[in-house]
Amino acid sequence: MPSTALTRGPTQASERSPAPDLARGFMLLLIAIANTPYYLWGREMSPGASHPVDGSTVDQVVDFLIITMVDLRTYPMFAFLFGYGMMQLYNRQVSSGTSEAAARRLLQKRNAWLLVFGLVHAALLWMGDVLGAYGVAGLLMVWLFFQAKDVTLIVWTWVFGGLLTIGTAFSVVGAWFTAQLPEDDPRAQSIAASIAPDAESMAQASYLDSIVERLGYWTLGTMLQGLLVMVVPMMLLLAFWAGRRRILENPGEHLPLLRWVAGVGITLGWLGPLPSALDHVGVLAVPDHAAFVFYPVQFLTGFFGGLGYVALFGLLGHWLAQRRTGVPSNNLLLTDGPFAGAVQAVGKRSLTSYLMQSVLCAPILAAWGLGLGQHLTSSTMLLYAVGVWALTVAFSVWQERTGRRGPAEVALRRLAYGRPAQAPVRVQPGA
Repeated sequence: MPSTALTRGPTQASERSPAPDLARGFMLLLIAIANTPYYLWGREMSPGASHPVDGSTVDQVVDFLIITMVDLRTYPMFAFLFGYGMMQLYNRQVSSGTSEAAARRLLQKRNAWLLVFGLVHAALLWMGDVLGAYGVAGLLMVWLFFQAKDVTLIVWTWVFGGLLTIGTAFSVVGAWFTAQLPEDDPRAQSIAASIAPDAESMAQASYLDSIVERLGYWTLGTMLQGLLVMVVPMMLLLAFWAGRRRILENPGEHLPLLRWVAGVGITLGWLGPLPSALDHVGVLAVPDHAAFVFYPVQFLTGFFGGLGYVALFGLLGHWLAQRRTGVPSNNLLLTDGPFAGAVQAVGKRSLTSYLMQSVLCAPILAAWGLGLGQHLTSSTMLLYAVGVWALTVAFSVWQERTGRRGPAEVALRRLAYGRPAQAPVRVQPGA
């Protein structure tokens, strides 16, 4: 009778492929850069880009680069890595003797707890939490598609992508007609107000009141980002497909695919946001009440950009793995060098590092805390974001040197796995 219990504990450090951790670690820098502009409260924000409309030339350049290369490009990549990690976990469990049903239950238990982590994270600190979106999408995609055939995964990715493309096309047409309305038209003013960035929780002086604001934003955002926009489900389906082929564990066997995806994906991912970036810096003149068109375009092209980033780090992981040939890999900082090793240390503790960003931002930048966000600009906030990431790097390196896992990873593993699995006692014949 197949086993129904878990026979495999969490993955060991020596078993990890460099590409996923390298990608997670560096993308956490981009997540900090993407999230911190929301803390610039108390000023007018661009309705189509969520960045301040005022600022120096340096601020405008910073905004242009963030809109083009970062905004709505990092969460799709993390969604892929999240799905890929689920397939890795499942494969390890099954290959170690765990039944397929028990391994899937473990995945669903982790997804449910991730949703809880996201709820607590949003309530306490950050309205834009993505853990809830990943948890909801993970629960649904594992239930519906985890055992599906490869062709089914690809077909449904095309279906979801087609629906997103159709929705984007309708948005473009609708925005063109909406742009014909005069700005003083009540309908135009109503539309412009409805798409204005929500910074109420940041500007709220009362912490208790800010919780209500954050949870309302998070609830809507979790369903929108996790399911309705379809980018996260698409990424999870492709990650299941790629995980079965161990593409990121063995990137050297898939170099043509990775190069093609990186080239096409990043090109589309950077071209798609250009209209929004040009509008933000004043080169284009899109009326505020028609700026809603930028978001679906960003979602659609962000899917390609996220895939491109994944492929790029797959190539970098292959290069890094080649350098490891013949070198012991038990110490990342010595084996891969101080920078690559430190970035991987962050990636191994991506959940802890992600939550740490909110701890280092919200109490200092939001109005209910020290309120520093009101006094920063786009460029100085960029420096703050880099500093926050650097602190998570320092913490992760310290943990790597001392052989510790991230506290959030430890908590999630304990909740998902329960007590550490004990090795079965083997009885010798005739004993």
